[in-house]
Amino acid sequence: MLNEDSPLDADHRAGTAARAVSSAFGRQLAGLPGTHLAATSRPASRLQKLRQPWHYWWQAHYLDALIDAGLRERRTGIPFRGPEHPAAADLAPALVRTIGLRNRMRYTNRFYDDMAWLALAVGRLNAVSGSRDRQRPYRKILQSLGAALESAHTPELGGGIYWNRDRSFKNTPATAPAALHFVRTGSRDRAQKLVDWLNATLLDPQTGLYMDGIKVVRGRPELEKRIFTYNQGPVLGALLELGGTANLTRAADLIRGVDTHLTDDDGGTRVLRTHGTGDAGLFTGILGRYLAQAAVSPALPEPARRTAAALVESTARALWEGRSKRADWILFSSRPLQPAAVSYPGGTAVGLSTQLQAWILLEASARVQRARAESN
Repeated sequence: MLNEDSPLDADHRAGTAARAVSSAFGRQLAGLPGTHLAATSRPASRLQKLRQPWHYWWQAHYLDALIDAGLRERRTGIPFRGPEHPAAADLAPALVRTIGLRNRMRYTNRFYDDMAWLALAVGRLNAVSGSRDRQRPYRKILQSLGAALESAHTPELGGGIYWNRDRSFKNTPATAPAALHFVRTGSRDRAQKLVDWLNATLLDPQTGLYMDGIKVVRGRPELEKRIFTYNQGPVLGALLELGGTANLTRAADLIRGVDTHLTDDDGGTRVLRTHGTGDAGLFTGILGRYLAQAAVSPALPEPARRTAAALVESTARALWEGRSKRADWILFSSRPLQPAAVSYPGGTAVGLSTQLQAWILLEASARVQRARAESN
């Protein structure tokens, strides 16, 4: 069993991760004042910085992490990067504006999963922004993204959301966050239809987990049976927010499936499995976000909540204990059971995705610890 930490300890760890990642990777776009974006890797030469690929969906999760940090700032009163730097609550709107600039003056793109992730993050920012004047630009963005997602929900292959505008593959990475977006914006019937489609089409009865997707090959539907951590997270979130006996039972079963099939053993303690670097370097952070939501949900049975909390806390602790120092910033491992110095030997370039993954998990742990303290 893990030793229980205080909420102050968890807040400190999350704050350290927020400062480390946002300071190491955050930058202006082409030197433009008032802009903010995350670089995709570090270190990078000046030429490499100019040629860095555009990972739209990584920026969406960076926005989610900034919102987590902003909510923690609001709760603790401690600036996440110190009084001489912008607060997370100020960086988040700048990031949204800059995503639009970098994405050629629009917020839609070819990939419906990308748009669903950004819709979720912008929706959260809209919810915490307060005044109608502040919310107005976010509502326009949400309308644009929501319309795009609705257009990808078609009867082909029984339902679900297409992965991209080629419209040849429907998958969990697009359908699950879209379902969560729809339930949060009041389209509960559409959200439930998407969850029902996932349950009927992509739920693996052997593991209780969701497979990646389904496509038409030579005129016949073919399952893509790979199972990833991040696919489970937004399904869990949608099940929790839809509620009802069937959805909540499925949520508890999903947590059990994650605990059984998507963990590694650390001397008797289970930690969440990760999937490496690149896009996959973000996957387990996404799962951790929604496990934290489950851990604090009064709608779930206590055993399911306890399992979700344990997975978040053990994984966050392992990442924290495996951190290392590189020059002027703290580095987190891509694998919870491997020290950062082993994952990233000296001089190795570090991708944003794995560092965001660690930050998101540490914020998730802080949320769980705070909820636990408030319930005692």
